[in-house]
Amino acid sequence: ISYAPFWDTLKKSGESTYTLIQKHSISSSTIDRLRNNKGISTQTIDDLCRILKCRVEDILLYIE
Repeated sequence: ISYAPFWDTLKKSGESTYTLIQKHSISSSTIDRLRNNKGISTQTIDDLCRILKCRVEDILLYIE
């Protein structure tokens, strides 16, 4: 799983990692997991989609 689409979506949204942490209570460890393409929960994916008003495909990309 690659979270490369997340960074593009974040940039387009006007939000930043700072606002995700401070305003939306996304943990800094979650941001670190996204940076390093490590697993995150489906609840976190749901939260990110809600915050960024996007679809799952705008957050992650499955690569075989």
